[in-house]
Amino acid sequence: MSTSDELGGGVGLPPSISYGEARELAAHDDASVRAALARRSDIRPEILYYLADDPSEDVRRAIAENETTPAHAHPILARDSSDDVRVGLARSLGDSVPDPSGDIAEKARQSTAEALDTLARDQITRVRQVLADTLKDVAHAPADVINLLARDSDIGVAGPVLEHSPVLTDDDLLRIITDVPADGGLDAISRRQGVGGDVADAIVATEQVSAIAELLSNDSAQIREQTLDTIIDRAPEHESWHEPPVKRPQLPPRGVTRPARFVADSLLDVLHRRQDFDDDTLSAVKEEVHRRLEGGVDDPAIGAGAEFLDKDAPVELAGRLKQAGRLDTEIIVKALQASDFSFVIAALAVRSGLGERVVKRVCASRNAKGVVSLAWKAGLPMSVAVQLQQRLARIAPGDVLTSGDQPGYPLSDDEMSWQIEFFTRTAGGNRS
Repeated sequence: MSTSDELGGGVGLPPSISYGEARELAAHDDASVRAALARRSDIRPEILYYLADDPSEDVRRAIAENETTPAHAHPILARDSSDDVRVGLARSLGDSVPDPSGDIAEKARQSTAEALDTLARDQITRVRQVLADTLKDVAHAPADVINLLARDSDIGVAGPVLEHSPVLTDDDLLRIITDVPADGGLDAISRRQGVGGDVADAIVATEQVSAIAELLSNDSAQIREQTLDTIIDRAPEHESWHEPPVKRPQLPPRGVTRPARFVADSLLDVLHRRQDFDDDTLSAVKEEVHRRLEGGVDDPAIGAGAEFLDKDAPVELAGRLKQAGRLDTEIIVKALQASDFSFVIAALAVRSGLGERVVKRVCASRNAKGVVSLAWKAGLPMSVAVQLQQRLARIAPGDVLTSGDQPGYPLSDDEMSWQIEFFTRTAGGNRS
């Protein structure tokens, strides 16, 4: 068994190998033979340890990925010159992390811990990312390694651990929040299962819009009623905060009635259809529904500066311009820039065929999807839809819906048609 020909070119080994044969194969001239040996799970630990320092990268990678490789080889592999070898070790160590309650030699425990710490500090981001993904669900992963990964500047490393690791305590999370985690780190913490009340308070205190939206969407998060009140106080400014409270289970009465005053009509409809409210809460929601249907655009969410919604729009003028072929995109954009919002309302009503009341209902809702759908119905480009959200509907910058680098509209035709149908129905039909 001393030539690669006898081993089928080094791609396979006999089912059973004696210790003496394994020692001979470990010194074989053909690296593929040594790699095949390194992949086996029935080889004595000292031979696998010997191969951890093999000149062939393929052999060392096979040793790194072999879960039967002895722990005292892990620190050697963690310092390997090959990124692929270190990645292979990072991927395999999840099942090798010793359980503190298990029966394992202290030296082996220390060797694995040393390797994990080395990998967590690796200069190559990919190595740290693979390690973080490997350890994110391991309940007995070393706490110092998990905290190191959680504080990584790369969200691809920190994110999985911040979102999933059971090793992180509330005290750990509070310190990380205070020290400002990587971009996206707060969002990851907000998505954790069972976010505690103190952690939720700390997230809200950062005033980071996306993280608070994630927290509100996390049904398992323990958000105190006072904290929820704080969020709802600021929610009119952030559309991404409107839907989560509406769908959140076990809302306190104030958490129901207050959002009912400012959320979009589509979300008010969701509140109206919920079956888990007491009679008083349900009555308050129904009252808000009727108020909106009967009260036109008198909506406290709009605030000062939107008085044009209470004035009659020059629909006849817009109609004459359309007949003359002059009610084009350019004239609407100029009116927007000049803050002639009554004319813009009229132009949208005429071009869309929806009527003045429906258009005002959409603008009053501060619903980004509704405004985008209105622009689509009016045959305007997405660039104008963005301006309508910003200037006409006064939607907060962070909540404005855009198409990014993609051409056209970010919503499907079916979704925009649904939005138009909804606002037409809630505004009392297609009436001017």
